[in-house]
Amino acid sequence: MNWTERDIPDQSGRVAVVTGANTGLGYETARALAEHGASVVLAVRDVEKGEQAAARMTGDVTVRQLDLSSLESVRAAAAGLRETHAGIDLLINNAGVMYTPRQTTADGFELQFGTNHLGHFAFTGLVLDLLRPDSRVVTVSSVAHRIRAAIHFDDLQWERSYSRVAAYGQSKLANLMFTYELQRRLAQHGTTIAVAAHPGVSDTELVRNAPAAVRALNPLLAPLVTQKASMGALPTLRAAVDPAVLGGQFYGPDGMGQYRGHPQVVASSPDSYDLAVQQRLWTVSEDLTGVKFPV
Repeated sequence: MNWTERDIPDQSGRVAVVTGANTGLGYETARALAEHGASVVLAVRDVEKGEQAAARMTGDVTVRQLDLSSLESVRAAAAGLRETHAGIDLLINNAGVMYTPRQTTADGFELQFGTNHLGHFAFTGLVLDLLRPDSRVVTVSSVAHRIRAAIHFDDLQWERSYSRVAAYGQSKLANLMFTYELQRRLAQHGTTIAVAAHPGVSDTELVRNAPAAVRALNPLLAPLVTQKASMGALPTLRAAVDPAVLGGQFYGPDGMGQYRGHPQVVASSPDSYDLAVQQRLWTVSEDLTGVKFPV
């Protein structure tokens, strides 16, 4: 049977932190969790937009400022959560940027790698000890982790020859490798699990930074190959709340090419399972962010 929002169990008493929750997939994820009883924290870069999003949701929803492109902001957000919450049940690393022109974060990292991977890596490490028993860390990847994707250790910040498509693919591959390595570490320390998800091809604001040709064709192609954000959020939601989920699994749409459909367990690229690269990426990420995980 197709898994839908109706299959979300009662989330009363649970705390969920959703990054990038003011729009698109993050909004739909947060909305659904709040409607099913969770206390949801919208961790967003723009607090005003976050408040506007919260006002459209039903349930216990609060807003916290988090700019994943700034390690200072990441540390401040983590410290703020400690002041307001004794524990977290769901950490959903959803926020991201896609196909941006060559830019750097406040800390000098290439924007897509710095925001999509390093920002979430640091944020997760800084709040990990707030996670309660039977909690989950869900990190959102993309089908683009297969497109010209590799971890370019010789030029992680794309200082020599920048490709917005390949840089995005690297960041989404890094999301997966982070999940797999985190799960191995968590498995030795209790019942928290790490899971990954991807939304297929969803019609969200991320396309605004796509190459001009893609933006021009989007109105024609979107109805054929994309799905609504509410559908794109289902793999994340299932990874977060389905009692049958196992640590290290990857959820995505069940349709052709995993572009759209209902959520199921899917396989990631062969490269994503490279243990040596996962461990090297973890070490490099700790060095770049200065965040050491308590596992």
